Amino acid sequence: MSKKKGLSAEEKRTCMMEMFFETKDIFQLKDLEKIAPKEKGITSMSVKEVLQSLVDDGMVDCERIGTSNYYWAFPGKALHALESQLSEGSQRHASLQKSTEKAKIGRCETEERTTLAKELSSLQDQREQLKAEVEKYKDCDPQVVEEICQANKVAKEAANRWTDNILAIKSWAKRKFGFEENKIDKTFGIPEDFDYID
Repeated sequence: MSKKKGLSAEEKRTCMMEMFFETKDIFQLKDLEKIAPKEKGITSMSVKEVLQSLVDDGMVDCERIGTSNYYWAFPGKALHALESQLSEGSQRHASLQKSTEKAKIGRCETEERTTLAKELSSLQDQREQLKAEVEKYKDCDPQVVEEICQANKVAKEAANRWTDNILAIKSWAKRKFGFEENKIDKTFGIPEDFDYID
């Protein structure tokens, strides 16, 4: 035995619209929750969700009267909306066609136009080559060179600060423990020519 497959969201929307168009009546939510499962197979739990999506899309009208919400949709309104969309689409199409025709005027393939197109293409290629060359010499840019000099200055100051710290620790170790300087250097792998950077 195969299980009965439920309706998709779009199928539920279509069935709900069919129900409104067939009955041409006005409903409350509780009425729809009773009628929709029997007539269209839409579960009563999903009726509110489907109805709200139709209201949000402007396909079903909703009005609050007193404490109740009333829902309706008539085929004439849907037809009018479709006709309006079709009319707007036709106007847009005509407008675009006029623009296309207008743009074609003066664009005949002449010898001068072909020559100018080739010249434009060669100038664009030349521009790309020049951009690549400028990129290649970017390291020689005065601003880049200045940034490198500043970075070197900061690195030199940091190296000298660490050198100062190491010499201070060596001096402290000599005083505190009485080690000889060459033993400290050998033990900690400090080279003999270890000094500040000028």
